[in-house]
Amino acid sequence: MNSVILITYDKEDAINEAKGLCDAAGYQVVHTITQNFLKKPKYGISGGVLERLEEISEKLRPDVIVFDEILKPSQNYNLASVLHREILDREALILEIFESRASSAESKLQVKLAQLRYEMARAKEKVRLSSMGEQPGFMGIGKFEVDVYYNDIKHRMQTIRSKLDKAGKQRELHRQGRKRMGFKTISLAGYTSAGKTTLFNKMTGETRAQSKELFTTLSTTTRRVTINQEPFLISDTVGFISKLPAYMIDAFKSTLEELRHADMIIVVIDISDSLFELKKKFASCMRTLSELGVEKDRMVYALNKADLIKPEEIEKKINILNLIENKKQIPVSAKTGKNVNQIKGLIKNIIENQNLSKFKKNSFRGVEKKFGN
Repeated sequence: MNSVILITYDKEDAINEAKGLCDAAGYQVVHTITQNFLKKPKYGISGGVLERLEEISEKLRPDVIVFDEILKPSQNYNLASVLHREILDREALILEIFESRASSAESKLQVKLAQLRYEMARAKEKVRLSSMGEQPGFMGIGKFEVDVYYNDIKHRMQTIRSKLDKAGKQRELHRQGRKRMGFKTISLAGYTSAGKTTLFNKMTGETRAQSKELFTTLSTTTRRVTINQEPFLISDTVGFISKLPAYMIDAFKSTLEELRHADMIIVVIDISDSLFELKKKFASCMRTLSELGVEKDRMVYALNKADLIKPEEIEKKINILNLIENKKQIPVSAKTGKNVNQIKGLIKNIIENQNLSKFKKNSFRGVEKKFGN
């Protein structure tokens, strides 16, 4: 396992998440430097912290230095020039995890598209820097002119997009087929490592890979599940994470669009998280779902890992998340199976009410048409 020095924010949740990302990417954190601010113009950190980092780096000789923030190419270049180590910012680290986890042809294309988007945003600056001298960590651009390099990336992105469009059309045909057959669809959503795949397995009897590591799921998997003798289709999707750039969400659009078309979305929340982490992750999930165009009235909330905390603490957290008036939240344990059947029953009742509401609305329109206003 490659060793890393981690530079992150001086907050417990930021440290835990950054270490989780390093672990998921296959890196062992040998030293952590924490700061309140990581956006200084030249290096992201102050000159004094850089000197300390240089000393620690010389002593520990890590394979990589991970910077838990988005770096400009010039900042990456400046750090690499002083430290003589490969520098990975938060985005590059997440892309490495995505690349290692992608298993289906579609998810591999999605990851490649995200990587090219990351590269494209830095292409012009990288060429400018390479013309000034050799750039550490920059894979020999040689004599490529900036427009040639930039256009090459654009062309490869267009090729991948056209392949993903075909996959999206195929997915749309599958959706239409399921609709014709009368299947109602459910999608799981939530912050990465909240327990979506464990809940998916418990609801379907599947044995999909599940792990405490971040981004275990990159490909959408759909399975049939029976609720009160009625067949439903349930899908597991890629987890969300804070500060995930729009272009990464865009790259996984064809996978995530299942959420927009689902009849119901189970938002899986790790209710055992600390209050600070819980609020941050919940806000991140709701923001991402809103950006994807998912309406709140199609969401139910599975408060997962309820077996790890006391009922009164769960009540307190429900109140803090403003879900107290919401009758669509249930504490569950995907691990033990506690209240999983209640989630199924809740979904069945909501969909039945939706159908009844639609039937009444259509009947009323029929009456209006027959007798006029």
